[in-house]
Amino acid sequence: MRLETDRLVDILRDTILGTVRRDGADLSARQLSLLLIATLEDGPHTVRGLALRLDISKPAITRSLDRLHDLGLAERVADPRDRRSVLVVPTDEGVAYVEDLKSMMIQAAKPVRRRVTRRAEHVHAIAAE
Repeated sequence: MRLETDRLVDILRDTILGTVRRDGADLSARQLSLLLIATLEDGPHTVRGLALRLDISKPAITRSLDRLHDLGLAERVADPRDRRSVLVVPTDEGVAYVEDLKSMMIQAAKPVRRRVTRRAEHVHAIAAE
């Protein structure tokens, strides 16, 4: 189990490094969480719903959405069923950002797999002695 946990942490580290090294602005964990939810989970997503989902205040969600909007990654649209409500939707750029993130994760997982295999081979060699 520890080997799997180490592997996941390595993938996370390398993925975050990939996002930092790429051109463009870095996203905070909160901003990235909102973008991932809006992109990967079925909606509709409202500010209120996102605040409940992340267990943070609506103003914190609003600040993060302002940043995502400024970066062109998400936008707010009027809910056609309830004009008092605002929906959060990813833009095409936001969807592309998440797709890039997936690619970075796949790349980050490749060298980790080799390290895991080498560790396992080392453990087997020691056990065989």
